[in-house]
Order: sequence, then C-alpha cells, then structure tokens
Amino acid sequence: MRARRAAMSDEPKFSDEQLEAGRLLFAKPWDFRTSVTDMANLPEIHDTEIAFAGRSNVGKSSLINALTGRKGLARTSSTPGRTQMLNFFSAENTPLTIVDMPGYGYAQAPKELVAAWTDLVFAYLRGRPTLRRVFLLIDSRHGIKPIDEEAMALLDKAAVIYQVVLTKADKIKPPALERLTEETLSRLSKRPAAFPEVIATSSEKGRGLPELRAEIDQLLKS
Repeated sequence: MRARRAAMSDEPKFSDEQLEAGRLLFAKPWDFRTSVTDMANLPEIHDTEIAFAGRSNVGKSSLINALTGRKGLARTSSTPGRTQMLNFFSAENTPLTIVDMPGYGYAQAPKELVAAWTDLVFAYLRGRPTLRRVFLLIDSRHGIKPIDEEAMALLDKAAVIYQVVLTKADKIKPPALERLTEETLSRLSKRPAAFPEVIATSSEKGRGLPELRAEIDQLLKS
C-alpha cells in the first residue's frame, strides 16, 4: 500500500539530481549491438540489462528511440510483429544494456513462430542473471488485455521483476489516465513479480521520459 500511495502521489518521486543523472545516462551515444534468435548466440554477460516487452504496435520501438534520443535506433514498422528477435543496444562506457524483446499478440504470425518466440523469451528471462527489470508496455488507450495477462504470467513464472509503462498517454484525457493508472495498480497488486508503480509516458510529447530514465539509472545504483 505504501508503494501504491507513492506512485499515485502528486509529490515528485525523483529529485532534480536523480532526473539529471537519468538524462546524462541516456544522453550518451546509444547504438545497436546485436540481434539473436536463440540462446546460443546471446552476447556475453557483462552489464546490467533491462528489457522492454509489450504487444505488437504498443509503441515499444518508439519509446526506446525517444529514451535514447536516436530516432532510428530501434526499428519501427507499420507492420505489427516485425521485431522477431532479441535486439541489444548499448552505449560506450555505460554499464547498461537495453534489450528490445519480440512483440507478442500478433494474430497473423504462424503458431510455430509464436511458440519459438515464447520459448526464446522464457529461456532468456530464466537464464539471464544480469536482467534487473522488464518494462512491460501497455497502450493507454486499451489498458491491460488478456494477452498482456499471459505475458505477466510468463514473467511471474520466470520470477523476473517487471514494471508497467503506459504508452501513448497523450492520446487519452487526464481523468481517464488517472483511472487507468489506479486500475492497473490494483491488478498488479495480485502479481508476485510486478513492481508496484506505474509510469505513464508519451514518446511523441516526451511525457514520463525523464522519470523513466531516472528509474533506470537508479537500478544501476541499487
């Protein structure tokens, strides 16, 4: 309950110094590192890793690009489900690696391909000790869907801490966003691996990006 009150409070969670540290972390030149389709090709474990997951077309690539200030870093596409690999991004002299996970819930994907994605993702989640948190993206216009619940169940099973990030928050009105945040927090309270705070973001307007950067920077220091 304490964590929920903090998340819903009007008081800023991060100090000016923490927000600045987050800005500096993502002001560095971030670049693509590698893509993998199986565990055998995963890069060696060196840095702290965070991962971004979400339904196809939730705005995952746009958020990664906005966070890093690199418009073409993560590939965006009008075709949902294009990201079919684990994509790794890093910045020189930074102890952090960003992982763009395959989008889920793409109805037109063949079942065998969906099964392969699921196996890869679960193997990665269970076998990556440096993975500190998965940021699970939820479209503010739609809220948590059954397919998102399935993803949460997978993360709970893998015992990986995940935090919900609402995307496209500029597309709904503030009262609706507040209600969605409250509903999301309530549903997360029943999930064993869920982090009890939600960050609302807009890649287009920049909303929530300073807080998300600061949240990630704090993971490196904890």
